[in-house]
Amino acid sequence: MPLNMTKGVTEISQQVYHLHMTIFWICCAIGAVVFGIMFWSIVRHRKARGVQPAQFHESTKVEILWTAIPVIILIIMAIPATKTLIAMEDTTEADVTVLVTGSQWKWHYKYLEHDVEFYSLLATPKEQIINKFAKGENYLLEVDRPLVIPTGKKVRFLMTSDDVIHSWWVPAFAVKKDANPGFINEAWTRVDEPGTYRGQCAELCGKDHGYMPIVVIAKSPADFESWVNGEAERIAKAKAEEQELLAMNMGMDELMSVGERTYTAYCAACHQPNGEGLPGIFPALKGSSMALNDMPGHINIVLNGKAGTAMQAYAKQLSLKEIAAVITYERNAWGNNTGELVQAADVHAVLQGKGE
Repeated sequence: MPLNMTKGVTEISQQVYHLHMTIFWICCAIGAVVFGIMFWSIVRHRKARGVQPAQFHESTKVEILWTAIPVIILIIMAIPATKTLIAMEDTTEADVTVLVTGSQWKWHYKYLEHDVEFYSLLATPKEQIINKFAKGENYLLEVDRPLVIPTGKKVRFLMTSDDVIHSWWVPAFAVKKDANPGFINEAWTRVDEPGTYRGQCAELCGKDHGYMPIVVIAKSPADFESWVNGEAERIAKAKAEEQELLAMNMGMDELMSVGERTYTAYCAACHQPNGEGLPGIFPALKGSSMALNDMPGHINIVLNGKAGTAMQAYAKQLSLKEIAAVITYERNAWGNNTGELVQAADVHAVLQGKGE
């Protein structure tokens, strides 16, 4: 039935589904018996038929009966529920462990057995969101970098958060676990068939709560190993390129081009494409004191964000080149025209605590 709970693709999700149906039919049976007796009593013992009510007020037998029957029913329901809940919480003997960190409004995945980590962000084009383009098949359920897991292996998830409470929810896995700041929750899954599975943040985590999807791709163990090795090589190559970049100086044209692209992708939603922000909500960058005067402070806030606000930390999300470029862009766009160039080495110095 389209309105019923989905069966899912894992053994645990099947157990949860069958538990759901068992409890559902027990509740239906209870409802049928209770309402059946009630309606039968109303019809058969109505005053119009001259029926006199029975007198059994404070009957010990009745009190025992209507206490014992619900207790027995609850015990019958508790046995399969307890078995399923214990199985859902058993994260031991995992083959792969992934640290899942929620941030406003994206997910960060870190494979603890491998040198691989990345952010996963909404990939639905903004034009679809503002109704300029037709909605895609997976509208608001597509990301730029999905989580990849191996089939036939037990995957443990460690859930936490950088800011507010999020909730990592993939219905096909029967996994829904809160990501709380300062705490770590656990969940696990084992997917037997390759495929793509989608979910969402299931907690009201802020204004862009609906733009925080989850996409998981299950690959065969061989394909997963190939993917992991490719990701590790890509990350190592990116780190090597950043080291080379520290000794280089980019020109204004290159910085402004990369900066505009980065600003549009990561900053324009809040600070607006024209840099004027939203009064009372997001501060303007156009003509701001920080963008015109305080370069170290400007670099620091882009790297580390600002506590208590929606300003995110981009130190782990963007490369040194992108951060240097977007700060240069913000200091020279919309008439700011400071003429100042921020290089990757400047960003690295602040990141290492040497830029003050």
